[in-house]
Amino acid sequence: MTAGVDGRRFGLAIENFTPHARIPDMERILSYGRRAEALGFDSLWVWDHILLGSKFPFPFLEALSVLAGLAISTRRVQLGTGILVLPLRNPVVLAKATSSIDRMAGPGRLVVGMASGWYEREFEACGVDFADRGRIFERNLEVLERFWTEERVTGAADGMTFNNAVMLPKPATSPRPAVLIGGYVDKVLRRVATRSDGWLTYFYTAESFGRAWTKIRGFAEQAGRDSSALVNVAQLPICIDESFEAADRKARAFVAEYFDVAAWSESTPDSALRGTAEQCADQLAAHFDAGVQHVCFVPWNYELEQVERIHDELLPLVDPRRVTTGVG
Repeated sequence: MTAGVDGRRFGLAIENFTPHARIPDMERILSYGRRAEALGFDSLWVWDHILLGSKFPFPFLEALSVLAGLAISTRRVQLGTGILVLPLRNPVVLAKATSSIDRMAGPGRLVVGMASGWYEREFEACGVDFADRGRIFERNLEVLERFWTEERVTGAADGMTFNNAVMLPKPATSPRPAVLIGGYVDKVLRRVATRSDGWLTYFYTAESFGRAWTKIRGFAEQAGRDSSALVNVAQLPICIDESFEAADRKARAFVAEYFDVAAWSESTPDSALRGTAEQCADQLAAHFDAGVQHVCFVPWNYELEQVERIHDELLPLVDPRRVTTGVG
């Protein structure tokens, strides 16, 4: 995940889930992805849940399936899960699926963002112990990395037996695809610092991001890792409009309709970039000052008009590359 000029990279979230009762449209997703790549965005990120919601369930296109489609309909842009609920996935099957997608996409394009999950009903439906999800996360990550990198895998893990197991082909990316971990409590931040390539956040303000990122870097140094080698991605809602007030109303309604911002986490609608392009640039500068390297914009209503305004109006204000070349 190499950074661009001034360490700044820019991606877009993909609408692979929708509020009830709309259904995600794969052709629209692919068209959106191709346009994002043509405009020079650096990355595309899909959301992950197997199921979500009961009275008003969210229709979800499965994350890895969508990435496979994007892998063969784009050529350059990085493709990430933001984030994969790792305990719900059989790690051997996941190793096969992600290795295949990495081959479809080509070296360096796949980024596997992952977390322990939070929606208990989803765990119940999949037969996974919600209370044990942290340990299962650690187990699955270890097995996943072994099948990505080892020629032959021998051993056992919770009923899975590996007897000189060979899985081919390996990922195109050597030694493995990039791994980011999401989460906010100190135990998870230590995991980010010691078990991954970096951190992926969900709707954090610049202040919240800065506090946690400082912790992660400190945990890495304590563990003997080079903290400067860690990378991060910040998912941020955005609405560009003619005034702050108009954009604020739209951004808050969008977050309320599409997303969960639990009171026990640091995610908040206040993280949204909103207002004129100049106001959004000022807000974005605070995130860069806090240490953000790679921004995943979540455009208001996933409108291509917003994507075009981000590219045409906002990025030239915050990234010198856009002024001189117009590409990522």
